[in-house]
Amino acid sequence: MDLYKELAAMRCFTRDGLAKRLGSASAAAWQIRKLLEKGYIERVRRDLYVVMSLETGQPIPNRFQIASSVAEDAYISNHSAFEYYGYANQVFYEVYVATGKRVRPFSYDGINYCPVSHRGIEGVVEMGNGVRVTSLERTVIDGVADFEKIGGLEELLRCMLLIPSLSPDHLLSSLDLYHCGKLYQKTGYILEMFQEDFGLPDSFFDECEKHLPDSKTYFSAQKDGFVFHKRWRLFAPENLRVLIDKGVNDYDAI
Repeated sequence: MDLYKELAAMRCFTRDGLAKRLGSASAAAWQIRKLLEKGYIERVRRDLYVVMSLETGQPIPNRFQIASSVAEDAYISNHSAFEYYGYANQVFYEVYVATGKRVRPFSYDGINYCPVSHRGIEGVVEMGNGVRVTSLERTVIDGVADFEKIGGLEELLRCMLLIPSLSPDHLLSSLDLYHCGKLYQKTGYILEMFQEDFGLPDSFFDECEKHLPDSKTYFSAQKDGFVFHKRWRLFAPENLRVLIDKGVNDYDAI
């Protein structure tokens, strides 16, 4: 029971982590087998286990804590980070988790855990409750980069509009992780339309302009009705606020 209490405080654990705690792999394997038999733990995926509440019979950790335990460098990102902060317009049954380790998608307790590109730990925050998650600024930049794959444009914009403010310096630090001129184009275009909402200074957009590619490009694969935005050398919707008001299902991810 002492081991159960210790594991319950951890919420999640790995086989290797338990082996280090007990001093041998064989002792860890024996304890895991016994704990599984008693229903004290459940297997989430290979070598990852959650501790079950003796009162409710449900997993102690939430989905964000589980995802953060997938690997030592794992962190919550993209739409799941918006959800964690309470700025999501919709609740998904997927958790997007980034890690430098090779992790395959898996499901547990009705939630699909989806690995996404790992772009380093700049802008990743340790929350102190077993969760690692991208900062709001990093979440916004990741969302702009991946909206055609995750959630769609409408959901991204509605999530962003729930955020009270953004740090221009942290946004630029997150942009720098990508080394992608097209991302500066898209970010500048989107945030300029919501400049007053986020309290962003003109200097932020001036810095984005310095990183633009020479070539013109399209905002997304959906090109109908696009107009050319000279400052950003970008073909894109004329007014994103109108799109939010009307709904932009045409721009949702396929």
